[in-house]
Amino acid sequence: MKKIIVGIGGASGVIYGVRLLEKLREAKDVETHLVMSKTAQMNLGFETDRKPEDVRALADSVYKNTDVAASIASGSFRTDGMVVAACSMKTLSAIAHSYADNLLVRAADVCLKDRRPLILMPRETPLHAGHCKLMHEAAMLGAIIAPPMPAMYARPETVDDIIDHSVGRVLDLLDIECDFIKRWDGARRNKT
Repeated sequence: MKKIIVGIGGASGVIYGVRLLEKLREAKDVETHLVMSKTAQMNLGFETDRKPEDVRALADSVYKNTDVAASIASGSFRTDGMVVAACSMKTLSAIAHSYADNLLVRAADVCLKDRRPLILMPRETPLHAGHCKLMHEAAMLGAIIAPPMPAMYARPETVDDIIDHSVGRVLDLLDIECDFIKRWDGARRNKT
């Protein structure tokens, strides 16, 4: 059974973390461990109709962000990786600089030090040089930077299509089967 940590940071785009939890719940043999920042919980109310308790109910295990003694704060607790969706610039900065003053950042730091996949979905635009530098620094430490960007070749018809595509690409990175995204099948010619 795969154990995946889902961190939901305080950036706009908390729906990516929620949808990831929903898709992981549908996946076979996946156990989820959730940690949300206080700002993420606040953003749920701004950006969705969900309450923090609804999101917590999607995970197998839930931790307070202040609980730096939780199991996911230790490398001896084996996991198959972590996704931070959405990843605020503050969280990105803390991860890139090993400033583990909360559980979300500590769990990410554990993934980096133990060479487990850490996938960051930074959600900010436009980016200044400092943001780009932080993404570079995190990537140099071993993080995978996967900003949620729409793939227009999939011809999304709804916002859900756009969200699902980004979440599907993250599942690919975790080697978790997903059959709900449209994949590129080579150049298609419009026959008109």
